[in-house]
Amino acid sequence: MSFSILKKIGDEQKKKAVVDVRSGDTVKVTQRIKEGDKSRLQVFEGVVIRTDRKDSHTARITVRKVASGVGVEKSFLIHSPLVEKIEITKRSKVRRKNLSYLRARSGKSARLSTKDFDRAAVNDVTVAEEPVEEAAETPAEAPAETAEATEAPAEEAKAEEAPAEEPKEEKAE
Repeated sequence: MSFSILKKIGDEQKKKAVVDVRSGDTVKVTQRIKEGDKSRLQVFEGVVIRTDRKDSHTARITVRKVASGVGVEKSFLIHSPLVEKIEITKRSKVRRKNLSYLRARSGKSARLSTKDFDRAAVNDVTVAEEPVEEAAETPAEAPAETAEATEAPAEEAKAEEAPAEEPKEEKAE
């Protein structure tokens, strides 16, 4: 019983829609940084070398990049309110979940082979809204109204078409 309560609380903390990030993806993570009273957005771009607990509210990715010749890794909680956006820029073919071997490599040996993917479809995280219950309660009344509504525009359309046809006939004569 306590497990279901914890799961319910965890699910409330999750974001509604999240990008499907995998190991080997090159991503841009936009994070909100708070400094005193001010806040700003900072982008961290690198290769995802690890994904943890994808279905949990504590889902995490570890992103690695080389900055000024030094390897830098950052872990991001995907469902954190401080993580504004995750955008996948490149997807690579990998056969592991944890790419820790990239830490020891540099240059060409650290490259991953890219694979084609639909970037717009992967980065689109729109949430489908649930249907409203009230609309489901009144389907009996809706067909009668729609039948009347469809007849009226059809009559108006015929009235509009008639004058439009007359000038065409005059031009033909």
